[in-house]
Amino acid sequence: MEYSIAIQPQVKREVKDTSSIPFGQQPTEHMFIAEYKDGQWQNSRIVPFANLTLSPFALCLHYGQTVFEGMKAFLMNDGRVNIFRPDKHYERFALSLERMCIPVVPKGLFTEALHQLIQLDSAWVPNHPHGSLYIRPFVFASESKLGVKAADEYIFMIVCTPAYQYYTKPLKVKVEEKFVRAADGGTGATKCGGNYGGALYPTKLAREAGYDQVLWTDSKTHELIEESGTMNGMFVVNDTLLTPPLSGTILDGITRDSMLAIANDMGIKTDVRPIRYKEIIEALENGKKVEAFGAGTAAVIAPIEIIAVNGKEYKCYLGEDALMYKLQKVLLNIRKGGAVDKHNWNYII
Repeated sequence: MEYSIAIQPQVKREVKDTSSIPFGQQPTEHMFIAEYKDGQWQNSRIVPFANLTLSPFALCLHYGQTVFEGMKAFLMNDGRVNIFRPDKHYERFALSLERMCIPVVPKGLFTEALHQLIQLDSAWVPNHPHGSLYIRPFVFASESKLGVKAADEYIFMIVCTPAYQYYTKPLKVKVEEKFVRAADGGTGATKCGGNYGGALYPTKLAREAGYDQVLWTDSKTHELIEESGTMNGMFVVNDTLLTPPLSGTILDGITRDSMLAIANDMGIKTDVRPIRYKEIIEALENGKKVEAFGAGTAAVIAPIEIIAVNGKEYKCYLGEDALMYKLQKVLLNIRKGGAVDKHNWNYII
């Protein structure tokens, strides 16, 4: 099925260097918007970026029916623009929508909206070694009615912003043994707004103690490593890439999935299994070379320099020969067209 998208172009303005603008503050000229009414998605259009008008009774403002995705487009070496792994992002988006009782956006509409919007605003994709266009698809309940219920009306939007290095230095993280990000049966594997709002307070406490993020642990024992801040947690011990398995409490990260695939392609041993944080600490105490990093769309990889437990700090390996940097370089080369895209990850405009 083909989807018709009306386009109301903005008068083009010159795109200047955006590398000094903090992440998430500079929108591109256009945004996509569609509405769900009377049981179907309709009125699909691309319009100049502008504020929204929303009723104070809109259900999203009261009961948390809101889901989003985070993905990127890259300027390739040959000048074309590549949206990275849109199929995988759509799959996760659809699962999140289902979990939050929101009508699933048809894949054809999702893909066509991405294509048209990124093509229109392609001048905003940075020509920079660490630059990309961050793409934010999201859906929220727009029905104007107070009362706890699944809404009958929704808005689906896509907005974009130029992005560079999310973290400019290695992170110091604190193992979190009191607060939890998610519990079994909850929405931990869902990219919904509430997951992030609930994580702000423990993260605030960690920053007040001198750390950048928390290393989340499971809700039952507080012994098993889950996510690293807003990213998937990954480690390298004895030349093996380690990461916790996906579960109802861990998000299916696209960067995580890509890193595992690239490691396998390179013949690097991977081990996806439950990891007790004490195992990592013991390896560090025994003088082993341990790499730790977060993997996510915004940051790609975020090297972890310090892991703290009960006020005691342990230093991780950050040498130039670290495996995490090699994996990151291969991933960037695939996105830029400098390496063979054997997994068909690139969607080229």
